[in-house]
Amino acid sequence: MDPVNILLVDDQPAKLLSYEIVLQELGETLLKAHSGREALEHLLRNEIAVILVDVCMPEQDGFELVSMIREHPRYQNTAIIFVSAVAMAEPDRLRGYAAGAVDYVSVPIVPDVLRAKVRVFTELYRKTRELERLNAELEKRVKERTAELEASSAELRQLNEELEQRIDQRTREREDALAQLFEAQKLDTIGQLTGGVAHDFNNLLMAVLGSLNLLKKRLPADEKTERLVNNAIQAAERGASLTQRLLAFARRQELKPQAVDFQILFNNIEDLLSKALGPTVGVEHHIPKNLPPLLIDGNQLELALLNLFVNARDAMPDGGTIVVAATEESPHRPAALRPGRYIKISVSDNGVGMDEATVLRATEPFFTTKGLGKGTGLGLSMVHGLAAQSGGALELASVEGNGTTVSIWLPIAERQELLLPEDLQLPKDGSPPGVPLSVLVVDDDALVCMGTTAMLEDLGHAALEASSASRALELLASGQKFDLVITDHAMPGMTGAELSRVIFTSFPELPVILASGYAELPDGHGLTGLLRMTKPFTQEQLQATIQRALTERANAA
Repeated sequence: MDPVNILLVDDQPAKLLSYEIVLQELGETLLKAHSGREALEHLLRNEIAVILVDVCMPEQDGFELVSMIREHPRYQNTAIIFVSAVAMAEPDRLRGYAAGAVDYVSVPIVPDVLRAKVRVFTELYRKTRELERLNAELEKRVKERTAELEASSAELRQLNEELEQRIDQRTREREDALAQLFEAQKLDTIGQLTGGVAHDFNNLLMAVLGSLNLLKKRLPADEKTERLVNNAIQAAERGASLTQRLLAFARRQELKPQAVDFQILFNNIEDLLSKALGPTVGVEHHIPKNLPPLLIDGNQLELALLNLFVNARDAMPDGGTIVVAATEESPHRPAALRPGRYIKISVSDNGVGMDEATVLRATEPFFTTKGLGKGTGLGLSMVHGLAAQSGGALELASVEGNGTTVSIWLPIAERQELLLPEDLQLPKDGSPPGVPLSVLVVDDDALVCMGTTAMLEDLGHAALEASSASRALELLASGQKFDLVITDHAMPGMTGAELSRVIFTSFPELPVILASGYAELPDGHGLTGLLRMTKPFTQEQLQATIQRALTERANAA
């Protein structure tokens, strides 16, 4: 198959070189032009299949160049793709399409997307040329043959039309696939950034909350001072709640999936949901009896339902009805679901609904159609992240003026017995909570390390700080005795999970607690039953986890 010519037009040599590197693996002939004049010269000398044009060029911008190209009869149907290094407003895009462009590519360029777009149009070009050649041959044969072959020529024309339809259909399928790929890559990139920011912010909140709670215990009795400290603590706790939503969207929150009876869970929170909705909104539920239990973190599912109910309430300013339904059997499943058994939970309202553009962006973090100060834009993105992280999926259906339905697909728990919270009480022969301990605190963040140490000392324990896993191993190898190790996970050099594995091997009787804002831990030998705390944690949570560590050590002994 002979290569076709692809014309690259940009006044910056570095950008032309980058386009050439990205597209060279297509095996086509790449022609470069640094200006509109050079581009027109190439067009007069060569047959061009696809043209990539920079929007902003000093002598002649992309819009003017494309208009001139379209005036030439030979290039009225040539595929022209605009490349823009700046955000294009909708009028600018419409101007580009009016000038004759067929697509836009934004900088920074995603190589796979650019290659895919160019490949689609080059293949379409080849097919079109092939069709033109076939048409020419067909016309020649019709002229040379007698009327006896007219029936055959009619059949060939029909086949030609079918071929064109198949090409058009294939082109649309490719464009849809490219759009889905771009959306998936965009959400994945946003999720990685969001998760990283939330994790770092959790470390800051860890230091803030720990210090404020300890400061509150030491302040003299003064109503005004106590009110100020309580306000600061509440603000920090709201920040922690915000980071948890961000981690939920990024699918990095720590989940504790259990077998949950959805009927019981909904009955327990129905009063809370009704109070959040107000008197003008009614609730109907269609939850069948004997519904199999879900495999889900019950607390996070309750929070997700609350978010969906609040969104539905806000979509019905004059009041209305919210319908909650659950079913195991459903004829239509999201393509993202793996084979298995699932329960579909739907929350529907008869509110204002959303247009198609809003539906496409509804699960993006911080996207909201509510007024200023009336929403964070994280509710639906958190629900979407929870469903995906739990092995399910989320579907959103809405019609402007006719309401919205949010459906969550969640896996069914294979083990039918409902899991109960673990008993955190100490055994009769365990260490009482009042015994002072020697604790090694490992964290590369000095503020977090200092805050954890302060909380331990306030509980009556002795704490020694280590700024890295290697330093912790040096202290353990020196012979110094410790009753417990509390370590961060995300540390340079050696992670907390890797440090825990070494400790379990070399010091099997030494309990380890891992504190982190991330949910992911490597699945590896030696980490079974590792105690964990989610940052930011309180002094009470720290004390409870220490007691659990002592309990497990006593049981093992």
